Amino acid sequence: MASSTEAVVERTVTIDASPETVWQFLVDPDKTTAWWGMTASFDPRPGGAYRIEVIRGHTASGEFVELDAPRRLVYTFGWEAGEGGPNPVPSGSSTIEIELVPEGSGTVLTFIHRDLPSTETAESHSKGWDHYLERLTVAASGGDPGPDPWLSGEM
Repeated sequence: MASSTEAVVERTVTIDASPETVWQFLVDPDKTTAWWGMTASFDPRPGGAYRIEVIRGHTASGEFVELDAPRRLVYTFGWEAGEGGPNPVPSGSSTIEIELVPEGSGTVLTFIHRDLPSTETAESHSKGWDHYLERLTVAASGGDPGPDPWLSGEM
């Protein structure tokens, strides 16, 4: 029997930007789409909804739970019903927690995606988060992550 800790994605990345700058890339829809998604709409307050069309036919949505700028962000996460059949992680069914800690002139970002239903969904989401957290690191540091290769099917 799988333990609940196996269905969690945890990552830590260091970003060459202040927590205030990184925070904006997490809660401002225009800045978010620089690294994650094609379109985004946010109501960044507890209970406020968000929706991100990550790639064609795959839209993530949920609601903000906790916003403690620029230190901690918690929101529910999941995928809206789409063309691909049954969805193992429905909209709002899992939780993402992000902690931002200043370190020198940069930020250590700790990312936890919990409440995933299985190790398979955790593994699948791990690949996605590795891809998008790398893009966030570049964008928040003042770089250009370039066009997302997942949008053109290059990955």
